Amino acid sequence: MQEKIKKICKTVLGRITPKKREREKIESLAEKLERKIILTCKALGLKATVRLEGSVAKDTWLSEEPDIDIFMRVPTSIPRKSLGEICLKVARKATEGSKQIERFAEHPYLEAIVEGVRVNIVPCYDVKRGEWLSATDRTPYHTDYVKKHLSEEMRDEVRLLKKFMKGIGVYGAEIKIGGFSGYLCELLILHYKSFIDTLKAFAEAKQRLVIDIENYYRERQNELALLFPEPLVLVDPVDKGRNVASAVQPQKLYTFMAASRSFLKNPNLKFFYPPEKPAITTKELKEEFKRRGSAIIFITFGRVDAVPDVLWGQLYKTQRSLGKLLQLNDFKVLRQTVWSDEKTLNTFIFEVEQQTLPQIKKHLGPPIEKAKECENFLKKYIGNAETISGPYIED
Repeated sequence: MQEKIKKICKTVLGRITPKKREREKIESLAEKLERKIILTCKALGLKATVRLEGSVAKDTWLSEEPDIDIFMRVPTSIPRKSLGEICLKVARKATEGSKQIERFAEHPYLEAIVEGVRVNIVPCYDVKRGEWLSATDRTPYHTDYVKKHLSEEMRDEVRLLKKFMKGIGVYGAEIKIGGFSGYLCELLILHYKSFIDTLKAFAEAKQRLVIDIENYYRERQNELALLFPEPLVLVDPVDKGRNVASAVQPQKLYTFMAASRSFLKNPNLKFFYPPEKPAITTKELKEEFKRRGSAIIFITFGRVDAVPDVLWGQLYKTQRSLGKLLQLNDFKVLRQTVWSDEKTLNTFIFEVEQQTLPQIKKHLGPPIEKAKECENFLKKYIGNAETISGPYIED
């Protein structure tokens, strides 16, 4: 089994490790963009330190899947409400002629597709460690920490972990996914030392996992438990008050745990490269609905004027509310999800046990020892035109 796992990992690593020519292309593009942003800042009179961050800076990126993250560190004298607007102006100018998408984290930033490569241009404040004014202020410190502590061998282990998580659908900390961030993957490898040992740790976990690499809470476990209630906790090495895993939704965590167990027991390349599911015809879809015997509810609507991260937050919140509303009205919800193309079409999908509720509903009254409540219950239903039978007493 161990030999099979090693063989699979070697195959995957051969595919996902960037080759020399690809590295040169990405590094050259990153340098060119940095220069453009610096020149644009000067032209617009904005004082900023421009730095390459993220997986390219830390050399943990995957071949054919590069994301270039460039951060603009600006003075704290710029008001927070103006930070996104000012830096968006710079980013748009520096990537003129490329496809541009406005994203939103704590404040707006720009995503652009330049020469076929996704580029994120993000603003942050130039602050000392611990004096954070915005969430992105930590990123340069994250980059420096990982570059200092992650060995060359560990970088390959990070690549394997990222690819595995992408294959099972749990990679990405954005609201749409609610999974593991790249930084979280890097810290997991830093802690467990290898891809396989990381899988083993999650496969064998019987209660919540708590990782404190810098031992900030060695003698303060009760404080840590109060501060971080999440099922997965990884204390940020550069900010002891932050859980790097806070964005990981329970469903994604448990999916990773289950997939880890499954891979270790039955290793297969499909975990990294899941086969594409072929689209089915309308006829096949109708036949599947009939076979299941349940009812499917689609609620479809058009464009929502919001950036993707805000949109997905609204979609998930609405989905939960609609699901609860169905349950409150006695519909048994079997499954529910939401889909969006982030442009012109959004759809909520609910599978319920049955489309039409029975004409009769049983109302349970209070325990017999609660005299006043029993009296009120009887007044409500005795003689009511909608009462079919009862009230009566049962065990």
